Amino acid sequence: MILLTAVVGIIQLIVAVILAVVALYIGFSVFGRITGDVDEQKELAKGNVAFGIVVAAVFVAIAVVVQSGITGIAVGVSKASAVGLMSVDGLTIIGIAIIQLVLGVLLAIAAIYLALTILDKLTTGLHEFEELKKGNVAVALEMAGVIIAVALIIQSGIVGITAALG
Repeated sequence: MILLTAVVGIIQLIVAVILAVVALYIGFSVFGRITGDVDEQKELAKGNVAFGIVVAAVFVAIAVVVQSGITGIAVGVSKASAVGLMSVDGLTIIGIAIIQLVLGVLLAIAAIYLALTILDKLTTGLHEFEELKKGNVAVALEMAGVIIAVALIIQSGIVGITAALG
């Protein structure tokens, strides 16, 4: 039984690492679409601290959401092992947990995009991404706060889904 638990734990770790890398890649790619004609990598390479703050906030936000989803997968694997990992019920439970994680990441990315779009509309006299290109740290902190706040709210939803499945 201890060996099975260790193997399940190692598999969960591997899945978590893979999903984290994929989610961060997707998040950075989507962020690139949000910024429009700004070359994020170029801004980071020239040491634009403001851009670095916002990119870091995107990564933290995605990590918060992925962490919640991984917790859901851990709960799912534990339940699946109780009914048999390879049984129909066990595979269904694991499948639901993975779908929950994927939906959580997609919702987080969509919510960050929506929040930044709404922020742009609310601050009519301010063009956030132009300010970031200029290195405006105040705007970067504002955007980072919005991004992280949205992630924390999404995380609560994912935790709620995990609890409901429990």
